[in-house]
Amino acid sequence: MIDYQIRGENISTTEAIENYIKMRLEKLNNYIDANNNPIAHVNLRKYNEKTFKVEVTMPLPFLTLRAEETQSDFYSAVDLVSAKLLRQIRKFKTRVNRKSREKGFKGIDFNEQVDPLVPEEAEDKKLEVIRRKTLSLKPMDLEEAALQMEMLDHDFFLFLNADTNQLDIIYKRDDSKYGLIETENVESSK
Repeated sequence: MIDYQIRGENISTTEAIENYIKMRLEKLNNYIDANNNPIAHVNLRKYNEKTFKVEVTMPLPFLTLRAEETQSDFYSAVDLVSAKLLRQIRKFKTRVNRKSREKGFKGIDFNEQVDPLVPEEAEDKKLEVIRRKTLSLKPMDLEEAALQMEMLDHDFFLFLNADTNQLDIIYKRDDSKYGLIETENVESSK
């Protein structure tokens, strides 16, 4: 069973709201192993314009499910987030099952349940790379990377951080502020 951590900003999380969220996300239990002790982090936010934002993040051993939706109706936002999460986990399951058939891997066990409303062919699309770019990375600081991103009019920018000598990504958030994804070198044990 999924544990829930529900937090609200500018909205009180009543028992009715919590029950509705749990009811809509209950379908995920069909795909997630209860032994993993899954926790759904649910953030609810009400804006002055009478719109609601629902964010759900669920870290799992092999992937992290995350979806968010902003709607004028709170219940519609919860419904759409639930649908997004189900699509994500089905897509992952389809990909793992395809890889296991190709390579004979039997390591990840999912509970078998197929939603008759979503055709499996739609989820089984091949990855198509339509454009490649080559970057020559020069060391730069965070401010220069942000400036480069703005000059290119991109939403993200990959750069070699001069301070850490690591590849980092700066990105523009929906609130027009910046985010930074820092990488770490993982030593392989041989």
